[in-house]
Amino acid sequence: MAQPTKSADTTTGTTGFGTVATASSALDSSQGRTTIADTVVSKIAGIAARDVVGVHSLGGGATRAVAALRDRIPGGRTNFSQGVAVEVGEKQAAVDVDIVAEYGVSIADLAAGIRENVITAVERMTGLQVTEVNVVVHDVFVDNGEDDLVEAPEVARVQ
Repeated sequence: MAQPTKSADTTTGTTGFGTVATASSALDSSQGRTTIADTVVSKIAGIAARDVVGVHSLGGGATRAVAALRDRIPGGRTNFSQGVAVEVGEKQAAVDVDIVAEYGVSIADLAAGIRENVITAVERMTGLQVTEVNVVVHDVFVDNGEDDLVEAPEVARVQ
């Protein structure tokens, strides 16, 4: 993953009215500085990735198993940043997303859709520039009509 830039330079621009100092980032202003935590960016990216049609779930095998147990606990909350890792600098962010794809979906198109959705959401909500979105497909989900965590009763072959 590329390392996001961590500098906070200001530049000067010239207008018809003279030289104006402008902040190099929407998060820095003459009135103060805004810092965005990694967890905020990972939650935004996770929600944006889940919104793409063809994404069954986020995370690798162990992560999904823990999440399935957490979801069965009454009052348990969904971890929206599950399967998402981020590096956040002062102006830029890089995102890694681990997914399980639905069977039959073009994985190349799915990855492109995830990238577009994540970049749009993170940049719009945070003002950070997203330098890259890496997508790792861990599995393909095949819907056979059964719940993965509940075993179907055996049907007798003979009577």
